[in-house]
Amino acid sequence: MSDHPSSSKPLSYRDAGVDIDAGDALVRTIGPHAARTRRPGADGALGGFGGLFDLRAAGFEDPVLVAATDGVGTKLELARAAGNYRGLGIDLVAMCVNDIMAQGAVPLFFLDYFATGKLDPDIAADVVAGIADGCVACECALIGGETAEMPGVYPAGGFDLAGFAVGAAERGTLLSSDLPSAGDVAIALPSSGVHSNGYSLVRRTIEISGITLDAPSGDGQLSLGETLMLPTRIYHHSTRAAHAAGTVSGVCHVTGGGLVENPPRVFNDDLALRLDCSSWHLPPIFTWLQEQGRVKVMEMLRTFNCGIGMLILVRADDADAVLTALQTGPEPDAWIAGDLQPRSDGPSMIFDHLDRLSTEP
Repeated sequence: MSDHPSSSKPLSYRDAGVDIDAGDALVRTIGPHAARTRRPGADGALGGFGGLFDLRAAGFEDPVLVAATDGVGTKLELARAAGNYRGLGIDLVAMCVNDIMAQGAVPLFFLDYFATGKLDPDIAADVVAGIADGCVACECALIGGETAEMPGVYPAGGFDLAGFAVGAAERGTLLSSDLPSAGDVAIALPSSGVHSNGYSLVRRTIEISGITLDAPSGDGQLSLGETLMLPTRIYHHSTRAAHAAGTVSGVCHVTGGGLVENPPRVFNDDLALRLDCSSWHLPPIFTWLQEQGRVKVMEMLRTFNCGIGMLILVRADDADAVLTALQTGPEPDAWIAGDLQPRSDGPSMIFDHLDRLSTEP
């Protein structure tokens, strides 16, 4: 005889905390969102064991594939507190496809992973709708994903996101650290705010300040919570405009590590990037974070994008043409922020007029 008490009824997966019917209903709900991401090479259909993409139908002859994966970090927790989820989907796409653009490739298709303890169909549908928004913005097809309901793994209301993107470029056209040279000009593209990096410091700053998310953010229009939840910008059309207008030698997506650690990833050790900190104004949300958290200026620069979401390196002779193409097209607020210089010793990043970014006491 078994020592375990017998159940009065047969167990189902739902009794164990997993609702298959809710998952199936979610797939039906998000189907139209996937459909609006259709592009040549993908039909946007969901439900197979794997997503399909036809490179030839997309117009490639001899492509090299570029893959990227990322999440949105602890911005998830802020989204829960603010009850604002759709922008997370855009963040997820942006964090992956902007990295693909930094390689000189274009994004082609995207897959997502949504994991939670108990599925809330409304929240999940909101996130996936945002993923579709992001895919539409960069002409990228949402060809599949996974929704995992795992009771006991995540706390009540908790969930996590991961994104996977694949892009391509014709062989011989990819960017590499060997391409930038001394004299190349750095054109800065503005961020929409904090994007999706540094939110552990953001949340800690909110905690010690005692300020609520519905407080003013400093820009006169949005609350603190609304400002912090602004989605990461997607620079697809911007990078394409730059490539069309002149010789692009490097593209830097300013993510974790900020303006200190990311730019050196796109050029060799014999170069240094000199940025003029007087060439732009620190956006109000970063001033707020610096003042409330008493964050040192170099800590700001190595944690946050500080208002620059992407840097595009171009040959000096092409700088005016590329800047004009950006300013008259997708980036009216683009500006020249610095240039590459020879480096024999010293740091790979040089910040001129650093005091212009500092509000330290």
